[in-house]
Amino acid sequence: MNITINASFLPHTDAEASLSFYRDVLGFEVRKDVGAGRMRWITVGLVEQPGTAIVLTPPAVDPGINDDERTTILELMAKGSFGGIVLATGDVDEAFAAIEARGADVVQEPIDQPYGIRDCAFRDPAGNMIRLQQIA
Repeated sequence: MNITINASFLPHTDAEASLSFYRDVLGFEVRKDVGAGRMRWITVGLVEQPGTAIVLTPPAVDPGINDDERTTILELMAKGSFGGIVLATGDVDEAFAAIEARGADVVQEPIDQPYGIRDCAFRDPAGNMIRLQQIA
């Protein structure tokens, strides 16, 4: 069996701000941009990884979600506790400097973790936690 990761989903609260972050700050390419306004889905990914993508979606658009649940989701997003993704790079310090210089919301500067990795963290415009770890 050969299984790969095709796409992960992260919510956005402002499509243009999220588009700018993933394209201009992280350097992802835009693969699809569907819909308009609050009902806009944007698929981004790295040129070097054409088979893997992040789909930025409107939060809580499922018709089965009630207003209280929608409010909870938005509150969790604002705290950075709802969605997140882990990215990897060969030099986390260099990547951190570039991402910080482009205006990303820094949560954690690069540090050596007690569990053996060096990483840092940012939040995207919707509050999603973006961890960046160093790989050999």
